[in-house]
Formats: sequence, structure tokens, C-alpha cells
Amino acid sequence: MIEIELIRSYLLTLQNNITDALCDLDSTLVLQEDEWDREEGGGGRSRVMRSGDVFEQAGINFSHVYGDELPASATAHRPELTGRKYQALGVSLVIHPTNPYVPTTHMNVRFFIAEKENAKEEDEAPIWWFGGGFDLTPYYGFEEDAMHWHYTAKKACAEYGEDIYPSYKKWCDDYFYLKHRQEPRGIGGLFFDDLNEWAFDKCFAFINSVGDAFLPAYLPIVERRKDIEYGDQQRQFQLYRRGRYVEFNLVYDRGTLFGLQSGGRTESILMSLPPLVRWQYDWQPKSGTPEAELYEKYLIPRNWV
Repeated sequence: MIEIELIRSYLLTLQNNITDALCDLDSTLVLQEDEWDREEGGGGRSRVMRSGDVFEQAGINFSHVYGDELPASATAHRPELTGRKYQALGVSLVIHPTNPYVPTTHMNVRFFIAEKENAKEEDEAPIWWFGGGFDLTPYYGFEEDAMHWHYTAKKACAEYGEDIYPSYKKWCDDYFYLKHRQEPRGIGGLFFDDLNEWAFDKCFAFINSVGDAFLPAYLPIVERRKDIEYGDQQRQFQLYRRGRYVEFNLVYDRGTLFGLQSGGRTESILMSLPPLVRWQYDWQPKSGTPEAELYEKYLIPRNWV
């Protein structure tokens, strides 16, 4: 049995837990919370924390939207969804750190269901799935961090089958790839969508496992790197690499496209973008530098565990 309220309760708790953990780590953060309603149905709770010593900006968004007609981004590859009412719930976050030695990160867990009104036939049964994952985008690479990140991701998947972590890791590597740059966005993690091959209870338990693994995966890395001294060179490289994040989110990210096309709250959808960013024409890192090492050693899909 599909229990929407159970999913909603978990997602709101997850948003609270992550908010509390970030504020505990960085007491200088300024928190702005907005509860919003969507004219077509539903709403959400957006939290943006900024101007911290550790985190320059962190956005954690909960949304629960519904409507009578899906946007084009949802039906283009799933024509069977046409003519169905839908609900979409999720928590999505992006954290942009202050220190360039701390990586940017993204996490998302979500649920989608589309139903036909007064359905009677078997082929009119509800269509539902879970999706989500988390990925890491370092500016300066550390093997210890990459191994910890992927070890935690693998552990979150362990009881669901030996093939789950390698499959969802590859999916993440393939998804967070900037085709026009021919480079990965970062060192990956987990990504999955259309998860419904198990019973609802098992799929929901897996979502819990992924969502609950985020803080143990990310916070130890932040603790190790947040006090490393840096200068303008490192800061400028961080701002330059943030440009890749913007390019991906605006060109490829399906969540961004779905949110904008479904009439979602623009401020909440675009909270993933960094507060400061720069582009530089045809910039290349100098050979033998830590900046070059990021491209040569870390922006290449590999097995970290």
C-alpha cells in the first residue's frame, strides 16, 4: 500500500535533521525559511542558509506538489503518464562551502505517483517510483575523501543487492556529465530513478537508507577540510569551477526542468545555484598544479572502493 503521508513525514524529518546538523557545525549561518503554496496545487518549505564561516550558501528544499496535468518534461519519455493526475514529493539540497578545499555537494530523494481518476482496468493502476542519490563536487581532490564518500554510498546500498551500488554509481557518473565540456561534474556517488521493481515498503526503506547516509558521508569531509588555509588563487579556481555546476543545472538537470515547467517556485528551484561564480575564456590549469590534478586524477570515473 502506498502511503503518501509516511513519505511526507520522512522527508520533512530529513530536512530538519540536515538543517540542524549544518547549523550545529556552522553557528554563523543566517537561516531564511519560506513556506510557499503553488497555485496549481501543493507547496513546500524552502530553507536557505548563507554567509557562514563554513558554508557560503546551503539550500535545503522540501516540496509536495500535485496537479491534473503533467508538464512536457515528464510526458516526453513517458507517454503513458498523459492524462493522469500526479503528486511529486522530495527533498533536494545543494551546499556550497566557503573554503575551496571543502567540496560542494548535492543530495535528492523523491517520490512520484500518477493516477487515473476512476481507474477500473489493470493498465490504469497508479504509476509510481522513487528516485534520488547524492554526489560530490570537489575543487581540490583528496583520495581519503573520495574513498570515504563512496564507501558510505556503498554501505547504504549493501543490503539491497551486490549490484545496486555499482549500478547506481555508474548511473551517477553517466548522469552528472557535461557533454559540451566532455567532463564529469565531480566524483559522483549514487543516482537512480524509476525505482519500483521492489514492493513499496522495500523501495521506501532504500530511500531512507540513502537519505540517512548523506550526513555520515559529507560531514567528516567538511570537518577535515574546513580549516585549511587558502588564498585568492584557490578562491578564484573555486569560483571558476562553480561555473560547471551552473552549466549542468541549467542545461541538463531534469529536476530543474521539471520544476520550471510544472510551475514550481522559481526561487526554490534555482536555490541550487552558487551565490558567486566566474567564467574565464579558454582557461587551462598549469601542468603539475593541484588544479591540474583535479582534472587528471579526480574528474575521471573510477572505482574508489
